[in-house]
Amino acid sequence: MTLQLISFGFLHDVPPTAHRVEDLRDRYRDPAAARPILDLDGRDGRVQAVVLATPGVAELVDNLTAYALLPIGPATIALGCAGGRHRAPAVAEILAARLRDLGRLVDVDHRHVHLPRVLTT
Repeated sequence: MTLQLISFGFLHDVPPTAHRVEDLRDRYRDPAAARPILDLDGRDGRVQAVVLATPGVAELVDNLTAYALLPIGPATIALGCAGGRHRAPAVAEILAARLRDLGRLVDVDHRHVHLPRVLTT
């Protein structure tokens, strides 16, 4: 069975239907504040490195890996951040790479990564 990972932005849409939905907005700082990666997205290795260095993210990836590898594991995990450009796609890509290395089939759907950054006043 192929696991589907979905990254999305809460400010663009309601969370997709999934076996587990992770809201990354409040627990993990927004890496978009780092100027060098501001215009990049979570598919870029530089963004992934910044996100993975955020306190708590490595533990989240470990937890999601264990969850995805359960004998009757999930078919879908959704990861959401504010705009869907940095945190959620980065965690989805990091998790997908880890699970593929462990032999799990994974598809990744980035729903909002192509949209412009969400700017707040």
